Amino acid sequence: MEGDTLQKAIDALVPLVTRYGLQILGALLILILGKILSGIVGKVVERTMVKSKADPSLIGFAKSMASIAVMVFAVIAALAKFGIQTTSFVAVMGAAGFAIGLALQGSLGNFAAGVLMLVFKPIKVGDLVETNGYTGHVTDIGIFVTTLSTLDNRKIIVPNAAVTGSAINNINGNGVRRVDLVAGISYGDDMRKAKEVLSRVLAEHPKVLADPAPTVAVSELGDSSVNLVVRPWCNADDYWDVYFDVTQSMKEELEAAGLSIPFPQRDVHLFQTSANPS
Repeated sequence: MEGDTLQKAIDALVPLVTRYGLQILGALLILILGKILSGIVGKVVERTMVKSKADPSLIGFAKSMASIAVMVFAVIAALAKFGIQTTSFVAVMGAAGFAIGLALQGSLGNFAAGVLMLVFKPIKVGDLVETNGYTGHVTDIGIFVTTLSTLDNRKIIVPNAAVTGSAINNINGNGVRRVDLVAGISYGDDMRKAKEVLSRVLAEHPKVLADPAPTVAVSELGDSSVNLVVRPWCNADDYWDVYFDVTQSMKEELEAAGLSIPFPQRDVHLFQTSANPS
């Protein structure tokens, strides 16, 4: 009796195994091949972007997206082995994606802005930028946010959409900067001598560039001084060194040359009047 029951169970399972077993094996094979192919595609994308010297953050993102896309196609193909209508499945996924997109509209905006920054590179890690009311060095450009380190070492995290949605002042993006300084001398001083002294100060500073050539010129006849603009050029990373050093050297060298640096003064005259006799 038990043998008959076991035989009936085997007879009932054989068609099921024959029918669905091959489908299961086929689906597993598709998933395994999809996994292998996703790794291969990811590596190909990575190698291609490395050769084109793309941004490291963009390389990792593109590699992940390519691998995920291959796996999605593999899963859909595996489901098709069981007779599931993949068109309906894709439609459901599309509707779900649309709903998620509406819910995450702000995050997707930051995501799109991050991709644009990684592709077009208006800024890069290490740049000193002013954007969205903040000034600092770019320490990281992520998919959703950009991280700045301010000059007083504060960490500022700015959404990417806010960065691309406002003007970006890439302060050292060109690699070379001009330092704008002003030196004042008295009206009785020799202007040509002052220009020679200031030109020598710039020529002797090791971080002032010879090309572009610095400028020393009379810019204004002020109320109490003749003002000369002093405009050296330097590498962006040397800006503050040049600014502070040249400012100090200008005062020291002008005074050593016998030239005076005027400052606002006020003369007060006191008059004494005799009292009229009554």
